Amino acid sequence: MYDLIIVGAGPAGLTSALYALRANKKVLILEAKCYGGQIINANVIENYPGIDRISGFDFATNLYNQVLKLGGIIKYEIVNKIEKDKIVITNKSKYQGRAVIIATGAINRKLNIDNEEKLIGKGVSYCATCDGNLYKDKIVAVVGGGNTALEDALYLADIVNKVYLIHRRDEFRGESKYLNELKNKHNVDFILNTEIERINGSEKLESITIKNKQNESKELKIDGLFIAIGQIPSNEAFSDIVDIDDNGYIKTLDGVHTKTKSIYVAGDTRVKDLRQLTTAVSDGSIAATLAIKEMEI
Repeated sequence: MYDLIIVGAGPAGLTSALYALRANKKVLILEAKCYGGQIINANVIENYPGIDRISGFDFATNLYNQVLKLGGIIKYEIVNKIEKDKIVITNKSKYQGRAVIIATGAINRKLNIDNEEKLIGKGVSYCATCDGNLYKDKIVAVVGGGNTALEDALYLADIVNKVYLIHRRDEFRGESKYLNELKNKHNVDFILNTEIERINGSEKLESITIKNKQNESKELKIDGLFIAIGQIPSNEAFSDIVDIDDNGYIKTLDGVHTKTKSIYVAGDTRVKDLRQLTTAVSDGSIAATLAIKEMEI
């Protein structure tokens, strides 16, 4: 029996664990892949209050180590189902909790075109900071129009020979600060009003075929393709106990409470207007504090 079971070891989940552990609760964190969530891939964080500059990896690792130091238990298992009586069923076992916080974040959105899945790790990547060094002095493309795409392009521009930044619209959604920095990079080419039509290659990525708004197609020879078109939640396993909107995000009563008693949600996986590191850790601290308070009632 655990006081609190947390599904997901990103900033929201780890912050929930931190608050519960400091309240002397027995905490289990279940994570399908790697601690840190999406933030671990951020090259640099400059908008977190009180911290001038830190890498996403260092931030996530510091938080992870805090949780371990306080006695948090982290198991790397896939959660298949959560039952109303707070039994969490994974691919390896089942666990009983007094309360559960769902903090699964979101996963990378895919282009869903031929060869994308086949060539992951063979030229196709969703993480510039993870794989960028593999393409030193080579030619790469980044696809996307938000902050992640702009940050990825900036990071890669200091490593590779050339970066093509491809966006389907004529304007970027990302911050002008990043865009201005990119415009000062001599090795970044902007390709706007254009989509990727095909990913070409058998054993590894060889090129991409791009098509503009005039339906003109051309082949672009590249060594690496970094896809940064956003994230999607993965909440299908919880559909029996929570309400989910049309985009797959968990609906809440007030930000953290779900429709099921003692089942809470925190972070990017819920319906919200702003998905940032600050809002993730805020959700985590609120969810844990309310879970602790309400389990004592």
